[in-house]
Amino acid sequence: MHSWKKTGSLLAATALIASFIVGGCGSSQEEAQAGKTPVKAMQVLQQDTSVGYNYPGHLQGKEEVQVHARVSGSVLEKYFDGGDYVYAGQPLYKLDSRQYETAVISAQAELSKAESNLRNAQEELGRYETLWKDRAVSEQTLTNKRADVEGYRATVAAERAAVQKAKENLDDTVVYAPMSGRVAVDDVAVGTYATAGSTNLVTIGTMDPIDIQFSVSETEYLNLLAEAMEAGVDINTDNQPLPKVKITLSNGREYPFEGKIITADRALSTNTGSLTIEATIANPNGILLPGMFVQVHLVGVKADNAILVPQRAVQQLLDEAFVLVVGEDGKSISKNVKVGEKVGSYYIIEKGLSPTDVVIVEGLTTLRAGQDIDVTMVTPEEMGFSTTESTEITDKS
Repeated sequence: MHSWKKTGSLLAATALIASFIVGGCGSSQEEAQAGKTPVKAMQVLQQDTSVGYNYPGHLQGKEEVQVHARVSGSVLEKYFDGGDYVYAGQPLYKLDSRQYETAVISAQAELSKAESNLRNAQEELGRYETLWKDRAVSEQTLTNKRADVEGYRATVAAERAAVQKAKENLDDTVVYAPMSGRVAVDDVAVGTYATAGSTNLVTIGTMDPIDIQFSVSETEYLNLLAEAMEAGVDINTDNQPLPKVKITLSNGREYPFEGKIITADRALSTNTGSLTIEATIANPNGILLPGMFVQVHLVGVKADNAILVPQRAVQQLLDEAFVLVVGEDGKSISKNVKVGEKVGSYYIIEKGLSPTDVVIVEGLTTLRAGQDIDVTMVTPEEMGFSTTESTEITDKS
């Protein structure tokens, strides 16, 4: 009996020591875990991505014409109001025509006088030709009469041209619209003296479609060109598929129609190093006005196998960008990256990351490279990340 009691006491002591040992190990593990910085991380995305290139731009009339009078004179009548839509050939202004009416009458009188002189010269030539047959006049005299007739004939032609010109000047006292479009409100008032070829009577511009002008940098131009070449597009033909264009108005509303690029400048600007691009977009309701400022979005540009990381994971320091990734040893590692275009909640990373990297997306406030981290893996859906529209939650770490 005494031996049994002694054995039981020994077992109880052993159990007590074991409990202390186990308890001591758990405490050490908790302390070690407590020394790690909790973070959330996710695998970088690699996928074909539609890239949204955005540029500031402004609208301008596809065709704008300043209307000038071909003759000088005071404006007597105006047949439209500023802002009206006018059609090609529609009368716009009537200038004082009195001096031009007088000029027509004077030119016609000079023409009649020249025609009379020509008839007299022709009759006289006929008589001299009869006398020449009888050798009653010299050959030189006959030659002179024939020259007189040709001179009068030339004078008649000149006077006829003068009459025609005078009539054209008279007709030009009515100024017609050279094209269809909307007139500006900068039209001159009745009574204004218009100088031929210099006074801008009014400006007419087409409204549908309307042009968009914006500029891209040399780098962006080369990137777009490289993407076209990688897609197998023959850049030496006019049939290459250019990106479509959408615009956002100054009130933040997206315009419902889609435009297309129509031309690019032949050279980069020497001042800004940018290339001017022109696009055109439908304006059937006349909502868009020349001079408006818009945000231009290129649609249909794709980046193949692009590496994407959430914008919140990218940190900027001076001219450098870097992200913190999860290292194999459980520590944070800083990697310098080259950041490309924004895609929804993400940046395209052009250089610095591989598809196997796991980037830290939350807990970055006090985190530095080389720290021990306690990683919780998350998905883009859990974080609210999107490649189309940013709905990411606020980092409260």
